[in-house]
Amino acid sequence: MPATLKTNKNKLAILVGGGPAPGINGVISAATIEAINQGVEVVGIRDGFKWISEGNTKHIDKLTRENTSRIRNTGGSIIGISRVSPLSSAKGMKNTIDCLKKLKVKYLITIGGDGTLYLASRLEKESKGLIKVAHVPKTIDNNMPLPGYIPTFGFETARHIGTELVHHLIEDSRTTNRWYFVVTMGRRTGHLALGIGKASGATLTLIPEEFQEKKISLKKIITILEGAILKRMLMGREDGIAIIAEGITEKLDEEELKNLKDVSIDEQGRIRLSEVDLGQLLKQQTIKSLSEKGVHTRIVDKRIGYELRSAPPIPFDASYTKNLGYSVVKFLLGGGTGALITIQRGKKVPIPFDKVIDSKTQKTKVRFVDINTESYEVAQRYMIKLSKEDLANRGELTKLAKLTNMKPNEFKAYFSVI
Repeated sequence: MPATLKTNKNKLAILVGGGPAPGINGVISAATIEAINQGVEVVGIRDGFKWISEGNTKHIDKLTRENTSRIRNTGGSIIGISRVSPLSSAKGMKNTIDCLKKLKVKYLITIGGDGTLYLASRLEKESKGLIKVAHVPKTIDNNMPLPGYIPTFGFETARHIGTELVHHLIEDSRTTNRWYFVVTMGRRTGHLALGIGKASGATLTLIPEEFQEKKISLKKIITILEGAILKRMLMGREDGIAIIAEGITEKLDEEELKNLKDVSIDEQGRIRLSEVDLGQLLKQQTIKSLSEKGVHTRIVDKRIGYELRSAPPIPFDASYTKNLGYSVVKFLLGGGTGALITIQRGKKVPIPFDKVIDSKTQKTKVRFVDINTESYEVAQRYMIKLSKEDLANRGELTKLAKLTNMKPNEFKAYFSVI
């Protein structure tokens, strides 16, 4: 919907960076309508920073009440999205600022995750006050540093849909007497995996935060999965669901992985962890290890994440993003700049960029799952996992060892790493 744009010194622009999340269009809709109500023209910058970082101002959409009023309950982004960074080229940020000036943009709303937040902070500083910038946090990973465990928009919808998908897999697992290893999105944190696992009643969930060591042994992960399968078998069940956060991949011991087949190596001889198929790897290694003990089980690996990102928002996110869209415009037109917009107890609370960006690393701070909470404790208490108490109980230990080709002491020694 390209349109001829009027010259207006009070023009407001919206762009979206990173990956999709349910509710983007809700922010765009609410922000557009409120800005227009305040007499400000609104434009959408297509595909994030992609075109303007090249100095190209042709990919601009005029946003109006007519083309945004009914989009708040739709998925995706009507102005596209991109992971392109203006910092990836020498003139990228200069081109970006020059394009915004050329378009007469005085206010800029960025919608995105930690990377887009950092770019917004750099743009705000380098524009030297000519462009007022505010950021609306978005990610299904829920790992941005919002206070009081406030979720990032899109997370609750992703958790809701992910839970429904896992419910179907639980029923299939029960019906067919097999296990599913479900890997969920979450590059560094386990919020989504734990949220889905807890809400769906999955057999167990594994997240990177529960492992305190810098590097996790693949053998330890496999041993935990084996233990859960054997404990489940002792209960008379051959089915189960393990939810695994993809962030575990980043913590795996690379030296251990080098001994495996079909791993991709870069020019420096390092494992390309981003290309490791975690679900497939865990499935193969768990089946192999159990087979060596005389235990045969069926496991299917499944990845969920892309199904969640562009889904229509559930009512929580539809309402939440309307509040965010209205509040970010109110903040900017009220003279504010350089802040992340949050809603706390129903009120707009801007958080300055420098409060959420680490001064040493110059990266956005990460919110990890707090494992020292009752919320996490509840999740653990209702999982089926082999525990040290099981290994200390002689009767239980004998029964578990009987399922394998191992003697009780051998079984105890093998599973003592859990």
